[in-house]
Amino acid sequence: MAKEVLVVGAGFGGLEAARALAPGADVHVTVVDQRNHHLFQPLLYQVATAGLNPADIAVPIRAQFSRAPNVDVRLGRVATVDLGRKRVSLEDGTELAWDFLVVAGGAQHSYFGHPEWEEFAPGLKTLEQATEIRRRLLSAFESAENEPDPAAQRRLLTFVIVGGGPTGVELAGAIADISRTVLVRDFRRIDPASARVLLLEAGPRILPAFAEGLSRHAAEDLRALGVEVRTSAAVTGIDAHGVSIAGERIEAKSIFWAAGVQASSLSRSLGVGLDRAGRVMVDADLSIPGHPDAFVIGDMAHLEEPERGLVPGLAPAAIQEGKAAARNILASIAGRPRKPFRYRD
Repeated sequence: MAKEVLVVGAGFGGLEAARALAPGADVHVTVVDQRNHHLFQPLLYQVATAGLNPADIAVPIRAQFSRAPNVDVRLGRVATVDLGRKRVSLEDGTELAWDFLVVAGGAQHSYFGHPEWEEFAPGLKTLEQATEIRRRLLSAFESAENEPDPAAQRRLLTFVIVGGGPTGVELAGAIADISRTVLVRDFRRIDPASARVLLLEAGPRILPAFAEGLSRHAAEDLRALGVEVRTSAAVTGIDAHGVSIAGERIEAKSIFWAAGVQASSLSRSLGVGLDRAGRVMVDADLSIPGHPDAFVIGDMAHLEEPERGLVPGLAPAAIQEGKAAARNILASIAGRPRKPFRYRD
């Protein structure tokens, strides 16, 4: 009888795990996700800055498995995971049983204990957030065009991006670029090229997860586009009218959050060891300690490699983890030993 494999989340890691399991004759796979599409998150900033349409970066999950009869797709939000009973409960009350579990719920934004900031500074993790940022961005130029007060106009044409990771860098660069190229001929009473774009990073350099030389070149490129790159600039307050950093107030109507992330809140329902970011501490084969049939991958997993340290929360790592988890599941079913995960950069 085929083993039931439940994959929670159809991001890069979950989708890759399901794909790797699909040809297996000894498994039946159910993919559960709260949305019916897989999102190519690295290009969300393009949707947010009107470079792409939402449909350009979202593909139906079901379409990925239309020729895989042993893979079912279920739309639903997971409420809890019971590792002991091997059951997953959905918010609609449905219970799903599994023999093997792959949890790939992804990450969400962390506002560092200030959830009230989200109202004024939306993040960029979903299509809904991307279209909201696009609405705010384009509306700011429209409002500035009709604003007679110079101070109010300056506030409307000031865009602050909090967080100097990949998303913040891409978003800041794209906003600066469209204001100086795409929009520059479309308005009569304002000069879109005069828009002020600030990138605030609390640490000593942007792109801290990358090599220092790459960070330096990225900062130079952003400044060439007209972006004000501020490092060691921790935000202390955000409201409807601007941002506060140590000793300075920046008046801005448009503030976008690209700073801290934390693992999906689903990790807390597992009842296992977590790190400070809410990620599950996994064994070398990506399984949960004490629960060898349950795997956690992607942004929800904390795995330290002996030589290289923490596996980064990047799409390539999640894809590799999805494949590795699938291989270890198939190995267990076949009675073969599992292999530890090794990230290849």
